[in-house]
Amino acid sequence: MLPRQRALRLPSTRHTALLSTASRPLSTCSLRTSTRQRQHVAPRLQGYSKDSWPSSVSPFSTHAALRKQKPGFFDRGTEPLSEEEKKANLENAEAEEKEAAEAKTSGSDAPSKDNGGQGAPEAPDSKGSAAGGSSGSSGDGSGDGGKRGRKPGDKALAKPVVPEIYPQVMAIPIAKRPLFPGFYKAVTIKDPAVAAAITDLIKRGQPYVGAFLFKDENADGDVIHNPDEIYDVGVFAQITSAFPISGQDGTALTAILYPHRRIRFSELIPPGAADKPAAATEPVPEPIPKPAEEPAEKGDVVASFEESAVVPQPKADAEKQQYEPMSFLKKHAVSIVNVDNLQEEPYDPKSQVIRAVTNEIVNVFKEVASMNSLFRDQISTFSMSQSTGNVMSEPAKLADFAAAVSTGEPAELQEVLASLNVEERMQKALVVLKKEHLNAQLQSKITKDVENKITKRQREYWLMEQMKGIRRELGIESDGKEKLVETFKEKADKLAMPEAVRKVFDEELNKLAHLEPAASEFNVTRNYLDWLTQIPWGQSSPENFGIQNAMKVLDEDHYGLKDVKDRILEFIAVGKLRGTVEGKILCFVGPPGVGKTSIGKSIARALNRQYYRFSVGGLSDVSEIKGHRRTYVGALPGRIIQALKKCKTENPLILIDEVDKLGRGYQGDPASALLELLDPEQNSSFLDHYLDVPVDLSKVLFVCTANLTDTIPRPLLDRMEVIRLSGYVSDEKMAIAERYLAPQARDIAGLKDADVQLSNDAIEELIKSYCREAGVRNLKKQIEKVYRKAALKIVQDLGEEVLPESEALTDEGKAALEETQKEKEKKPEDTASTSATEKEATEKPRVPLKVPESVHVTIGKENLKDYVGPPVFTSDRLFDVTPPGVVMGLAWTSLGGTAMYIESILQSSLKKTATPSLEITGNLKTVMKESSSIAYSFAKSWMVKKFPDNHFFDKAKIHLHVPEGAVQKDGPSAGITMATSFLSLALETPINPTVAMTGELTLSGKVLRIGGLREKTVAARRAGCKTIIFPEDNISDWLELPENIKEGIEGKPAGWYSEVFDILFPELDLEKANKCKICGNKEEKKKAKKEKEKDEEKSD
Repeated sequence: MLPRQRALRLPSTRHTALLSTASRPLSTCSLRTSTRQRQHVAPRLQGYSKDSWPSSVSPFSTHAALRKQKPGFFDRGTEPLSEEEKKANLENAEAEEKEAAEAKTSGSDAPSKDNGGQGAPEAPDSKGSAAGGSSGSSGDGSGDGGKRGRKPGDKALAKPVVPEIYPQVMAIPIAKRPLFPGFYKAVTIKDPAVAAAITDLIKRGQPYVGAFLFKDENADGDVIHNPDEIYDVGVFAQITSAFPISGQDGTALTAILYPHRRIRFSELIPPGAADKPAAATEPVPEPIPKPAEEPAEKGDVVASFEESAVVPQPKADAEKQQYEPMSFLKKHAVSIVNVDNLQEEPYDPKSQVIRAVTNEIVNVFKEVASMNSLFRDQISTFSMSQSTGNVMSEPAKLADFAAAVSTGEPAELQEVLASLNVEERMQKALVVLKKEHLNAQLQSKITKDVENKITKRQREYWLMEQMKGIRRELGIESDGKEKLVETFKEKADKLAMPEAVRKVFDEELNKLAHLEPAASEFNVTRNYLDWLTQIPWGQSSPENFGIQNAMKVLDEDHYGLKDVKDRILEFIAVGKLRGTVEGKILCFVGPPGVGKTSIGKSIARALNRQYYRFSVGGLSDVSEIKGHRRTYVGALPGRIIQALKKCKTENPLILIDEVDKLGRGYQGDPASALLELLDPEQNSSFLDHYLDVPVDLSKVLFVCTANLTDTIPRPLLDRMEVIRLSGYVSDEKMAIAERYLAPQARDIAGLKDADVQLSNDAIEELIKSYCREAGVRNLKKQIEKVYRKAALKIVQDLGEEVLPESEALTDEGKAALEETQKEKEKKPEDTASTSATEKEATEKPRVPLKVPESVHVTIGKENLKDYVGPPVFTSDRLFDVTPPGVVMGLAWTSLGGTAMYIESILQSSLKKTATPSLEITGNLKTVMKESSSIAYSFAKSWMVKKFPDNHFFDKAKIHLHVPEGAVQKDGPSAGITMATSFLSLALETPINPTVAMTGELTLSGKVLRIGGLREKTVAARRAGCKTIIFPEDNISDWLELPENIKEGIEGKPAGWYSEVFDILFPELDLEKANKCKICGNKEEKKKAKKEKEKDEEKSD
C-alpha cells in the first residue's frame, strides 16, 4: 500500500494498459501530474485562470482546480526526477509539439475532447488535472488542453469529479489487510468474470468498486458469496489503472485501487441473483455518453477516468428515464453491494487526549524511522503531502497512515478502519504501531549482531592476509603448500614406515604438491597425510619386565585377584626370557564392581605401557572400529588408529570395555569387525578403511571386560583368553575397605586431617547388612555417605562463625564475585553473552575450613544407623530352621553368586480319591521348568524303589515355588535341589539349614557338572552355610579356590543322587518312611470302627 504521492512512480501510460490502443492510452496516476508531465504541459496552460473552473466541482474531488483553491491532504511537493525521466519528458514534449504543428497545417477543425471525455477545457492550473496528467505523457496531442481544433463558440464543461453518493457498487474482497482512504493498493484479479466487469466499468467511465476485507485470513477469491465472509466496513475505491498479467491468457489482471472514503454495505447481491433494479432513492452518476463519430486520427484521445466521474446531464436529459448504473454488471458473475457512506464523528482538535496520542504516534514514527529506512521514506512522503503542512492538525489521517504502513494483524487493522471515533481510532492505531516498533527493534538487533559477526570475521581475514604477506616479504615463511609438503617429509623421515606405507605416502605427497589449495581434494589429501604421519611407525615405549615391580604395583592397586595377577606375572616372565613380547588378548569376566576396568590400568602401569580405554557398549557402527572411507565428508580412522595416535607408541595397552554389550545395526556388526582386530594371527596387518594401509597391532596388549560370556559371539570369545573374576567375600571386602575405599572417601569428604574414625565393626556391619553384592561399588558409596554425614555434622556443630563467608573467599574469589555482581546489575540488552568471563572465574576461589583438633567423631556399629539408615538385609538366611520341603540352592548371576531357596508344599490332604498334580511358580524359564519336571519324576521313581509302601506321590497335589518371583530364573543347576525338596516333603523330614547344594540331575540319578562354583561358594559363605554339595566333576574347580574362600566351608562332591541322599538324610527312620499315610489312616479307621462296635455291644 502506497501513499498517493508515492504512486506517481507507477508505470506511465506510454506502456500498454488493459484498455488502451495505440492512439488511446489509459492513465495510471489519479492524483495529479508528475513533474515530468508539468514540464511540457505548463507552457500551453498559461492563458487560463482558475476562475474559469465551474463552481460545481465537488469538495471531495481531487481535481486540480479544487486543489489550487484548497490544497488537498497529499498535495505537497513531488519527488525529484531522475536523469532518465527528464530525458523521457523532453522526448514526449518534442513529439507533442510536432504533432500539434502537423494538426495546424492539416487545417483540421475536429473538436478535441478534454480529459474528462466531454470536451471540457484543460485545467488552467499548471499542475493539470488527474486525467490531464495522463494525456500529458501519452504523446498523442491530448495534453494541449483541448484548444486544438476547438471552435470559439464552444462552451467549457465542468471537470468530472468523484461522486459523493454512490449507493451500489461492485464488491471486491480483499485478503490479509484492509485498504485505508488515501493509500494505493494493487489487487490481483484472477476471476475472469470479475476481470471482465472491471474492464466494462472502466470503458463506461464508472471505475468505482467497494473493497471489503475477508474475515478468514486464508480465504482467497474475487467474489463474495455470503455476507458473513467479509467485514461490513470497507472503502469506496477508484480503479486508477489496470494491467493484464502475463501468462494468464488475458483472464487475469492487476488493478490499482485508490480508496476515497469509508463505506458500510447494507445488502449483498451475490452472483446469479435475480435481475432486480437497484432501488436508487437518490440520483446516481450517469455514464459518459458515447462521443460522436469522428475519424480515428492520431490526435484523438480517450480520458483515463482515474479519480473521475461524469457531471450531471443537462436538464433536457434529466427528464429522460432514470438510468440504472450497475445493471450492466448483472451479465457478469460478480458481487454487488448496496452501501452507505460513513462519516467520522465530530471531535475537538484541541482535546488533550488526541494531542497526547498524536504526539506519541509521531514519536513512535521517529523511532521506527531511525531503524527502518523504508519507514523513513514513507513518513517523509506522508509529511510532504500534508495539506496544512503539519501532521498534528489532521489526527484522523495520521491514524489511517499509521495503520496503513504497519504490518499488524488483519483484525486489528480492520478495527482501525471501522472506528469512526477519531480518539478511539488513534489509540487502536497506536497499539498497532507499537507492535511495529517492537518488531523494528528486534530486527535492528538481529541486523547489528549479524553485522558485528561479519565485520569481525572480515577483520580477522584481512589481518591474517596482511600477516601472511609480511612474513612472505621478510622470508620468514614460504608458500603455505610448499611449507606443508616439507613438514610432512620431515615427519616421515623420523618414522620407520614399512615399504608399502612409504610408497603410499610418497604418492599422496606428490598429489598434494600438484593440487591447488582451493581444491576440495587438497584438504582430503592433507588430512590423510596428517594421519599417516602421526601413527608411531616403529616406535615403542620401553617395557618394565621386573617381576617384583609388577607385584608391587598390582598389590598397591588391588587386593586379591590372584588369578589375574598370576597371569600378568606369567606374561612378564615370558617377555623377560624372550626379550620381547607379543600382544595378547585377555578378557576379564565378572560381576560389576570387582575391578575389571581398573585392573587394566594397573597392568599398563606395571608394564610401563601407554594406556587407552574405549567402551563398545551399545556400539552398532562398524566404522567406529574399522574407520570411514575417505570419500565421506568428515571421515575419520577407527578407534584403534586413534589410540595409536594418542599413545604415540606401537605397544600400548588398549582396554575394550563392555565387550559383551556390543550392538548390531544397519551399519554392520561390530562384533564381526573385532574378529580381525583380536586375532593374534591377523592383527599384524590390520587394515583400516580410512588409512587403507596395513598396520601392525601384534605388539598391542588388548584387555577386554565383560559381565558374562553368554552374549559374546563364540568365534570372538574363542580368540580371547578368559579370566574370571568372582565376587569378593567378607574378608576381602573388609581389607579393600580399610586399604582403599575408606581413605579415598575420607579425602573426598574433606576430612583428611580431621579425627574421624570408621571402626572395623561398622565396616563389617556395612558389608553384612547393607552391601551383599559381589563387587565393592555399593560398599564404596555407603562409606562415602558415612563420611559426608560426618562432615555435615562437624560443620553444623562448629557453626558459621568459625569461617564466615567474607573470610572464606580468597582475593581472587572476591574479585570474581565482584565481577559477577557487576554483570548481574547490567541490563539484559547490554549483556552480549551469558557465559562467564575470565575475570568471573578463578581456580581457587575459597579457603578450605580447617577442622580443630578438639573435634572427634567415631562411627561404630551402634550409631551406624544414624548415617546410612536401617539395615537392608536383616538376616543371613530366610529360614533359621527349615520346614520339610524347603532346601537352599545356589545360583550364578551376572552380579555374582546368590543363595536361592526352593519350597514345596502339599496343597490338600492325602485321600484315596485324590488325583496327583504338580504346580510350579517363581518366574522360572524353560530350563528350570524342565529341571523341575525331571526332579519330580526322579523323586517318584526314588520313592517307588526305596519306599514302595509309601504312596505319597500317587495322591499328593504338590506346589513348587522359588521365592522372588519378580526375578527371572533359569539354568541347569537346580536338579538335585528340587528333587531334595520333593523327597523332604514326602518323607516329612527337614533339611539342615546350613547345607547348600548345586548340580543338575538326570532321570537316572546322575549329578552333572555345573559352572560358577567360585561365585556360588562365595554366596554360600555370605549366607552362613557350612556344607556345600556340588557335582563330583567340579572337584578341580573346588581345589583351585583360594583358601580364604573355602575357609569354614566343607565341600562334598557327589556323582550320583544316592550320595546326596545319604548326606542329607543321615538319620532317616526307614521303617517310618516306608509307611503310607493313606493306608495307615484307613486301617486306623477300621480299627476304630471295630472298637466302637464292641463298645456298643457291651453296652447292650
